[in-house]
Amino acid sequence: MSFSTPKLTLKEMLTLARELGYDGIEPRLDAGHAHGVEVAAEPDERDKIRRAADEGGVALACLAVSCQFADPAQAPTMIAEAHERIDLAGDVGAPRLRVFGGAFPENVTREQAVEQVAGSLRALADHAAERGVTVCMETHDAWCDPRHVAEVMKRVDHPAVAVNWDALHPVREGLATIDESFEALRPWIRHLHVHDALTPQRRFELVPMGEGVADHKRVIELLKTISFDGYLSGEWIDWEPHETHLPRELATLKGYERDLR
Repeated sequence: MSFSTPKLTLKEMLTLARELGYDGIEPRLDAGHAHGVEVAAEPDERDKIRRAADEGGVALACLAVSCQFADPAQAPTMIAEAHERIDLAGDVGAPRLRVFGGAFPENVTREQAVEQVAGSLRALADHAAERGVTVCMETHDAWCDPRHVAEVMKRVDHPAVAVNWDALHPVREGLATIDESFEALRPWIRHLHVHDALTPQRRFELVPMGEGVADHKRVIELLKTISFDGYLSGEWIDWEPHETHLPRELATLKGYERDLR
């Protein structure tokens, strides 16, 4: 994910990913990163982005955006912005778009928020399907409980709407184990964010994979039981220099995979 390399251009990101052995990259939009994969990109720029990924042999695995839908006052604007970003994803050949459920006001109940998010995602679903994009809601913010996300998915009931499983957040918040999260979300898992951190009793602090509370070896083991054909995308925000963590974390994940063969 481009939070590791916010100052690198798209070409530099693709080159680095290929050199390190990553299969894909995930540009984070609307964050001032240097990759240039943004809604403002003109049609010819979008064509160049798509060609750069194709020629570089590294996929645009997902576009990560900030759109969030639980607040009724913000939802119409967020839906409109999400439609624009679905078109961008379709134009550059990114098959997934990460979105948030988002926080909701105190006067909105959880049940109302579930229906609000589900309705917003339904409003995006057909357009996403037409563009070959799957909109993936993340287990994040007010939606770290995988059961709440699963309820949204049940109400949307559309193949172009699925889940970005951040395996850390439900565990870190004490809401569900890795196994419980997987069981709740398994029909809809299409993308993952991976990173490790310490427990909520201490300030949120990223640590090398295997030193925190999330068992990513178990994550991979569970994914092998389903027809998962997506990506595990490393989300490391304001952490170590990318030269330090990108090769190390990939080596850890590949080591887990080898151990499970």
